Amino acid sequence: MKKNLLKFVILSIFCFSLYGQVTTNDAGMTVPEDRIRTDKETFASDEFRRGVQAYYKGAFNEAIVQFERALSYMPNDNLILEWLGKTYYKAGVEGTALQYWNNASNNGYGGLLLQNKIEIVRERRVTGDSEDKLMRLSEAGSFSGTFNGELIFSGPVSVLPNSNGTMYIATYNSNQIILMNQNGKILDRISGPLNGFDRPSDLIRLKDGNILVSETFGDRLALLDKKAKFIKYIGQKGRKLGEVVGPLYLAQDSLERIYVTDSGNRRVDVFDKDGNALFFFGAKQTYFDGLKMPTGIAVFDETVFVADADKGCIFQFDTAGNYIGELVEPKTFEKPESIKIWNDKLIVCDKNKILAVDPYSGALFEYVRTGNAPSRVTTAVPDVNQNIVVSDFTANEIYIMSKTQELVGGFFVQIEQIDSSRFPNVTLEIKVENRHRQPVVGLQEPNFYLTENKRPVNKVKFLGAASNNDFADITLIIDRSSNCQLYKNEIETAVKEVAAAMEEKGTLRVISAGAIPVTEYIGKPSGVQNFTLETLKNPVSENVSVDLALRLATNDLINAEKKRSIIMISGGNTNNYSYSKYNLAEITSYMNNNSVCFSFIHVMQNALSSEMSYIVNNTCGELYYIFRPEGLKNIINDILEIPQGVYQLSYTSSLPTNFGQSYLPVECEVYLLNRSGRDESGYFAPLK
Repeated sequence: MKKNLLKFVILSIFCFSLYGQVTTNDAGMTVPEDRIRTDKETFASDEFRRGVQAYYKGAFNEAIVQFERALSYMPNDNLILEWLGKTYYKAGVEGTALQYWNNASNNGYGGLLLQNKIEIVRERRVTGDSEDKLMRLSEAGSFSGTFNGELIFSGPVSVLPNSNGTMYIATYNSNQIILMNQNGKILDRISGPLNGFDRPSDLIRLKDGNILVSETFGDRLALLDKKAKFIKYIGQKGRKLGEVVGPLYLAQDSLERIYVTDSGNRRVDVFDKDGNALFFFGAKQTYFDGLKMPTGIAVFDETVFVADADKGCIFQFDTAGNYIGELVEPKTFEKPESIKIWNDKLIVCDKNKILAVDPYSGALFEYVRTGNAPSRVTTAVPDVNQNIVVSDFTANEIYIMSKTQELVGGFFVQIEQIDSSRFPNVTLEIKVENRHRQPVVGLQEPNFYLTENKRPVNKVKFLGAASNNDFADITLIIDRSSNCQLYKNEIETAVKEVAAAMEEKGTLRVISAGAIPVTEYIGKPSGVQNFTLETLKNPVSENVSVDLALRLATNDLINAEKKRSIIMISGGNTNNYSYSKYNLAEITSYMNNNSVCFSFIHVMQNALSSEMSYIVNNTCGELYYIFRPEGLKNIINDILEIPQGVYQLSYTSSLPTNFGQSYLPVECEVYLLNRSGRDESGYFAPLK
């Protein structure tokens, strides 16, 4: 009797376990535990799995079809609604994405995470990239010069942010330049040549990428290469042309001339890009008493702005050193220090205050005060993440200041790609932005926290950041409008210059934009060294479908290198462009949501059309004229310098796959100082 009862219990447990397995909906859709999955749910699960796989391949149109089919079987499933929204968002159709997300949110799905995503995307659609440039700053974090009583650095006086999120800091008392990352970790200490630095005060990056350091007690400037290795000295102690006494702050103009505030000589010294002395200015002139204690300096719109700590004001000069006038009245500042440029404003440090000064009117706006504690802020400079990095000489600290709205809103985190082909090893591609589409650069493994079903994952590895890539994939769109033949030489020159600037790195694609766009070439940049318009297969057209050309170019770049850009070369009347299939908002959203940059090379001297200006202004990239003096040799470097907030991490999954049928969830949280963001997604392991 007991043996029969035991067999019955074991059989019941086995049957219950088996029944539970077959009634679980593997697509993540809610199915009651007390019944077997219906045919509709099975069909929906299969279509959903194929949709997720298509999404991660970048085939968004195919993914939309699969998800729509799944939704036809399960019309109210929130997970399908969320994924449809994600796919339409990546396809650039943000209005439809918001509709699906709102439906899921109204069903009680997604919580605050989905609501926050809806709010950010809706805000972007209304305001685009525009934001209030004059907004109070708040402290996002700080790095002290001491830790547990140990001195790390002393006397930070100037900061030079790098495009990869790190920063160089000139430490006056330590006689070093330190390299620090976004988390405050010291990566390197640079002491200069054998005799070392002698009170470094300021450092700037020159147009050629080299770094220039002013040494106040050394009475000289030290030129370093891009990796901060010493090259040579510029200037020496003295009062003659090319000599300096107590150099402080540095600037460079559009002609690459170097400006140095010479505190000992009460003047500004000017050198050419090679360090040869040109002239100096600041002496007494008619209607000008002369500089008394020059400190900060900046060049903006062909005007040189010089702060005078003795008079407490900012003077204006032209680039030849001729006095123009006072930007602000004397005694406006107590003791002004550096002047930097941010959002077309002068950022001025004045004891415990950081102010914005309009370079045309002299109007003042106070960004932030550091408080009543002893403080002397010497430099406030924007970094790649649109924060302001502040050096406080007296407090011996580095502050990271952010706009209050950004601190409250947090990061916009998106799990872009999941590669499970080598399951249980899973690779994630994560994109981190602020609320205004600006990428967050410089994150490392400690900034990421990965979980599966809210449980920490195993063996997390940080594989890299796209911002460190030194090459890009480029797609050229060549205008085939009827007037393009008038600019044949200019177009051919532009193609060859761009290809040469790529230096055989990355893949070059060429698309001709006519009535229907045609892909003309895919391969190495050297393959177009003999390019002529006669080799194009697409005929000249009176009507150019720019929208289709841009969509085709973006499609080709979705699975390309993480640094990727479209460059359109126009040789005709831009009024011939048509946008009949896709509107401008959809075009720019498609590029922005897939991290595709856009630049325009204009081979005419007339103004750009309003439609094309909209696309240029609402995507990352620049407008270039073929006639500019420096040519197009720097266009690829400009593209490489565009911030990229894309990261790759891998981990080992511990979830059961049900032979590749189960939807496996993954969550990612991102932390930096006192800001954070989160995203949730999922994937399927390979079928077995």
